[in-house]
Amino acid sequence: MARYLLHHSHQPDECGGVFAAFKGHHSTLRHQPALASCAFGDHAIWWDVEAGSQAEALALLPFYLAERTTATQVATVRIP
Repeated sequence: MARYLLHHSHQPDECGGVFAAFKGHHSTLRHQPALASCAFGDHAIWWDVEAGSQAEALALLPFYLAERTTATQVATVRIP
């Protein structure tokens, strides 16, 4: 499994729809913490996920979010 950072951005008036999109979408991301900047005016959400491919990582999100989300493969590195 590879590790991906999912980064989703939306407009302030879309917050409700973003969170509501998870209702009815079966995903391991539901009811789990995520990093978000909505409360501070930036309106972005990040998830750190494991998946077999970039497509599988994006499939963890409802289509409404996935179509506007980037999936970047990442790894933990030690900073000297």
